[in-house]
Amino acid sequence: MSRKTLLRTGPLSQGGAGPYGPVEEPVAGGLTLPAGFGGRVVASSGSKVAGLTWHAAPDGGACFPDGDGWIYVSNSELSLLGGAAAIRFRPDGSVGDAYRILSGTELNRAGGATPWNTWLSCELGHRGRVFECDPYGARAPRPRLAMGRFKHEAAACDPDRRVVYLTEGEPDGCFYRFRPYDWGDLTEGALEVLCGSGRWEPVPWPAALLKGTRHQVRGARRFDRADACHYAGGVCFFTTRGDGALWAYDAQTSAVERLCDGVRAVTAAPSGDLYVTRRTTRIDVITPDREIAPFLTLAGHAGAELTGLAFAPGGDRLYFSARRGSDEGHTFEVTGPFRR
Repeated sequence: MSRKTLLRTGPLSQGGAGPYGPVEEPVAGGLTLPAGFGGRVVASSGSKVAGLTWHAAPDGGACFPDGDGWIYVSNSELSLLGGAAAIRFRPDGSVGDAYRILSGTELNRAGGATPWNTWLSCELGHRGRVFECDPYGARAPRPRLAMGRFKHEAAACDPDRRVVYLTEGEPDGCFYRFRPYDWGDLTEGALEVLCGSGRWEPVPWPAALLKGTRHQVRGARRFDRADACHYAGGVCFFTTRGDGALWAYDAQTSAVERLCDGVRAVTAAPSGDLYVTRRTTRIDVITPDREIAPFLTLAGHAGAELTGLAFAPGGDRLYFSARRGSDEGHTFEVTGPFRR
């Protein structure tokens, strides 16, 4: 069933136990999962991972193929000491390496992966930048200033229309898209903002010093601190931190729908299921027929935010982080019979 079903069949419904049945007893690290699933902590802030001290305040993340293995990338939302780091996994799931891929930036919140296997790390600070990073650690990161200077939260690539959607962490923030002149090269392009009419209008001065991007186009649609976003099947799903909502932007019709409340982050599985983190320490699954049900709870981490949702390329492992304050953070891996 197409992911577009999420936009077209009415409101979400509570689906009881969901596609995997009820959650059971806690396992490693306080994870509570359905039968057949397991989990572990792969990294903790301040502790070594393959010789690298794992960063505090882990936030947005993504996975990338690496031969028979894979790589998980994670941002750090710290002032002055933010950036991003990567963990390289061997085919059997063991950790082979860990390393920094971005340093010297700050408040790196969410971000997004590109189809050409780079990581877009977004700065939340005033006049924040988007940095394109190499998850394999071979090339130096590069700022992509044509994507605008504002409080960047997340990025999601739409390969069908060859644009990158961008969210803004302001109470009166906007929803943007960047149209590179050459798909696969984000050095130059046009920044546009979604307006209330559903039209996209060009932002005249993406890097303006005195007038923010969100104030440059009359009629721009406002969102309360737009946060994480993920593109799948013609739809860009994004969250708003201010009111905790999950939204769906239909890229074909420009319709925007509010799907549910109490959501922090979102990603999609190969099956078309959405996985969303709640404001509580819980992850829910939303099926293509619009049923929503608990998938995971995390005990012993009261007050933590769950961030960085990402599936490994094979679709059989889900990664996320639990962060509390600016010091404590743990990055988890969940394995099991995920639907394909």
